[in-house]
Amino acid sequence: MRVGYFDTDHDAFRQSFRAFCEREIVPRQPAWQQAGQVDHEIWRTAGKQGFLIPAADAAYGGLGITDLRYEQVMMEELAAVHESGFGLPLHNAIVAPYLIHAGTRHQKRRFLTRAVTGEAILAIAITEPDAGSDAAAMRTHAVEADDHWVLDGAKTFISNGISADVVIVAARTQPDRRHGIGLFLVESGTPGFSRGRKLDKLGLRTQDTAELFFDNVRVPKDHVLGNPTEGFAQITRLFAQERLVVAMSAVATAAVALRDTIAYVHQRHAFGRPIAAFQDTRFRLAALRTEVDVAQAFVDRCVLAANAGNLDAPSAAEAKLFATEMLGRVVDDCVQMHGGYGYMWEYPICQAYADARVQRIYAGTSEIMKDIIARSMLDSSS
Repeated sequence: MRVGYFDTDHDAFRQSFRAFCEREIVPRQPAWQQAGQVDHEIWRTAGKQGFLIPAADAAYGGLGITDLRYEQVMMEELAAVHESGFGLPLHNAIVAPYLIHAGTRHQKRRFLTRAVTGEAILAIAITEPDAGSDAAAMRTHAVEADDHWVLDGAKTFISNGISADVVIVAARTQPDRRHGIGLFLVESGTPGFSRGRKLDKLGLRTQDTAELFFDNVRVPKDHVLGNPTEGFAQITRLFAQERLVVAMSAVATAAVALRDTIAYVHQRHAFGRPIAAFQDTRFRLAALRTEVDVAQAFVDRCVLAANAGNLDAPSAAEAKLFATEMLGRVVDDCVQMHGGYGYMWEYPICQAYADARVQRIYAGTSEIMKDIIARSMLDSSS
């Protein structure tokens, strides 16, 4: 039970977003599955309804709402309709904060305003073929030249990579300094900026993930986010929220997988009775309910800490580690309780099983989360 966690404003917002999902998202899902990505129109529709970047100031079209519980509500409702392709959480709560916290007024007017309306879809490009969790090892570089920077390199596994209109690109600006990295705003259509194929993934089939290439791309100096040598510090500061967002999504997905499985075990019969009547099924469900509720309680606590400006990196790492590992266990058990049907793509639990695997990889692997937590423990005890 989450008594007192959400208030009446959150409840009203949930009802509004739930209606949006049922009206605008559910009817489009078959077409998105066939196309392998969501359409641009859903972004503009969401923007018109006020669901894009509510944290943006009113001056840029937002609602000025920095309470992450509103983002949490949207993630829970997207999970409820089995929608994992619409990259709204990425756009709202992972990429947009870079513009909100580090963007100039000019940059916010040019980029954030369009992102709030859905005219510009956002992405962030950090990961490279040889630099995943170790972001400081990136080879993409930018060289200063007169009134612009020249950007060269390649990025991979970029979510919203095909559809993005504005990409925040991390690039090395100081060759002799490991953390000498800048963040550059690159618009679709910029000469030298190209996209590779839409990557063929195990899960998240309608979330467009792509390779991006930068060949002698000229980036105006007023398209640099913050200090061009301090981008790594910005990335580090925002990693905690990114990992919390992944944890929030993981718990929401696990809760829905459990919801669907509870309904299914009442319908499926074996030996003349529902499998819900078997002790093994009941004990499995009890264990899963406990895991989901424990994860939810900790994630909710982290959300409130983030709202208060007190979310630290180790807590965010704990939330991501536990929630994503828990999700893997939950969907695996839920597939088992669905029997052979759980292995059929037409069943949401099959898709949830495929979608869940990457949660332990992106935004920092489980191993990296453990290292962050362990370093915090050991450093504090020395």
